[in-house]
Amino acid sequence: MEALPRETIVDVLENRLREDILNGSRPPGSYLPPERQLADGYGVTRTTLKHAFGRLMQAGLLETRHGVGTRVRDFARLGGADLLPMLVRHDARWIHEVFEVRRSVGVLIAERAAERATDGRRRELRALLDAVRDAESPDAVQLADVEVHRALARATGNRVYVLLTNTLFNAYLPVRVALRGPFTDAVAAHGRLAPVVEAVTAADTARARASADAYLRETEQIMLEGLS
Repeated sequence: MEALPRETIVDVLENRLREDILNGSRPPGSYLPPERQLADGYGVTRTTLKHAFGRLMQAGLLETRHGVGTRVRDFARLGGADLLPMLVRHDARWIHEVFEVRRSVGVLIAERAAERATDGRRRELRALLDAVRDAESPDAVQLADVEVHRALARATGNRVYVLLTNTLFNAYLPVRVALRGPFTDAVAAHGRLAPVVEAVTAADTARARASADAYLRETEQIMLEGLS
């Protein structure tokens, strides 16, 4: 068994400030009150406040200008895809937008993989597809399925596709448990994904694109039903 994490006062303060930023209570461009005033208002020490600020600056939500103060960053204009896990955790409606991009990128990756996959990548894809069928739990099936998609991205020969794939998976990591619907049956999960791998390994770009689109739409529907 794994010990449950204990929430510290810094964790609580970070969460409170993050929610205030993401729900618009502290809008982009606005300055936070002076540290002493803010610390007193939350009933924490300035050291605790600085630790929470540090985490939020690292997350891209705050920025500090020496002699001016700490300002809420315009993350919607300046932020990157690394913010997605936090945004999904804050508001599950983001997952619909993640899935829209997942469909677009996934179809393109399958097509490019069919065009460019080497013999070694084709062997890797077949082996990883078999691992989906042989997985012994929904969690293991889900993770095995993820590895097939990472391998499809690698098969394109384009490292940016690999990073995009990682980003999309990381985006819905906070709600992964609720998205296990397509992976409760290993044989069925294998059957849905097999046409994509077969088309890619056959170098059939049109079939790879169509199969990927069908797979992504079907699994998306099942996962969204799980969320609702």
